Amino acid sequence: MMSLTFVMVLATACSESKVKTAAESQAAKPKLTYWSELNGNAGSVKPSFLDVPFFQEWQKRTGVQLKFIQPPTNQAKEAMNVLLASGDLPDMMEYEWNQFPGGPVKAIKDGYIIRLNELIDNYAPNLKKYLNEHPDVDKQIKTADGSYYVFPFIRGDDQLRTYQGPIIRKDWLDELGLHTPTTIEEWHTVLQAFKEKKGVEAPLTFLGVPSPLFGIEGGGFVGAFGVKKGFYVDQGHVKFGAIEPGYKEFLTTFRQWYAEGLLDKNIATVDTKTMDANMISGRSGASIWNAGAGIGKWQPLVEEKDESAIFEAAPYPVLKKGDRPKFSQRSYAYEGTGGVAISSKSKHPEEAAKLLDYGYSPEGHMLFNFGVEGTSYSEVNGYPTYTELILHNPDKLAPAQALAMYSRASYFGPYVQDVRYMEQFYTLDQQKKAVQIWSDTDVDRNILPQIPKTELENAELSSIMNDVTTLVDEMSLKIILGVDSPEAFDSYVSQIKALKIDRAIQIQEQALERDRRR
Repeated sequence: MMSLTFVMVLATACSESKVKTAAESQAAKPKLTYWSELNGNAGSVKPSFLDVPFFQEWQKRTGVQLKFIQPPTNQAKEAMNVLLASGDLPDMMEYEWNQFPGGPVKAIKDGYIIRLNELIDNYAPNLKKYLNEHPDVDKQIKTADGSYYVFPFIRGDDQLRTYQGPIIRKDWLDELGLHTPTTIEEWHTVLQAFKEKKGVEAPLTFLGVPSPLFGIEGGGFVGAFGVKKGFYVDQGHVKFGAIEPGYKEFLTTFRQWYAEGLLDKNIATVDTKTMDANMISGRSGASIWNAGAGIGKWQPLVEEKDESAIFEAAPYPVLKKGDRPKFSQRSYAYEGTGGVAISSKSKHPEEAAKLLDYGYSPEGHMLFNFGVEGTSYSEVNGYPTYTELILHNPDKLAPAQALAMYSRASYFGPYVQDVRYMEQFYTLDQQKKAVQIWSDTDVDRNILPQIPKTELENAELSSIMNDVTTLVDEMSLKIILGVDSPEAFDSYVSQIKALKIDRAIQIQEQALERDRRR
């Protein structure tokens, strides 16, 4: 009896111990803080991260509670500057860290974020495996001294790298007896017809935030003149487009178009909401935007009011009929956007690394790209297929909005984007055709590769480009708006050269040459 009693007491004690240990373990798991701007598609449906089903599911699956710190829309850069200055940093920060002044090496050295090499080695087996298997991507996400600094957003297929270009109201072209424009002259004719014959208030609209002419930085319209606004490669050498003669020609053309009322008069302040409203209401008939967030979002909403409405892709404009576009939007496998760094103030870097590594695991890959099985997707013959909830949402959400509720496939984050997302997400023939049209350029020959730079190079380049970019934006707007004459261009170029743009080009050149030798 005494032996039996002892065994029972021991068993009870063990059972209570297990329950207590499990409870303590759950309670001991820290609550982590996560700083990020909420994507526009998600933000158009729900006001905060915690209201979005994806972020609820991510926490549920990993067992990690997250407190989200959400900056105002389109103010991430300003909010980040304030955050860093405060010294009160969250555990994780999702930001464009390769754009940090002085580069990510500087961000590490200044004590804002931590070097991740050891954490990835010990706590991120899924990301480590992917990078070992993709050395070309691996070198893109490291600094020149070999430091990892983010859990990156990676485009997992070349087909995912082009998703943006000129979009136009095809039904208006048909009505006016016009063809899809391919040259600058044809675009002028079309925009004039929209203005004069259709009474369209702002025929061409595109993003003017977070910086002036942001919507054409991929090469739209400006690329027709053989340049980009920023850096590019021309016959193996780095150039900066805003000091080239072609940029003056572009500014002169857009100055004329603005004076004729062919461009949105609010050119400097157009954000995504304004652009959506312009295209959906018919205030504008052409833009430069995405196949998903543009055509995919606008088409069903406009169709409700006008069944004949058709949004269609147009090629990137050229000067001479039949020429092949030199530039187009073309992202890198690792763009720099959507990467998540761990702050130096985090008391739980190991837990943060484990959480972020989940997105690169087989299960996390499915959640980030397709959402929850049985809700947002189903397996059909081994293929993850989006459900009607995503593709034909009962609440009238566009696919881009519905998908942003249950996954991160249509925007950024710490995971590898799956090409099967795009194969279904582009439900309209116009979207599938758009990617083919926009990809038919020489951009791969002229794009400046994603090149890691040393801390000194980053610091010097950042210092130069902060002033140069401000001056280029000022010059561009003043000439387009008619405040300055195109003849002022040469004077601006002299000022830009005084700010050491030639040294910036030299830094890019030496980094490019070093990359070629790797």
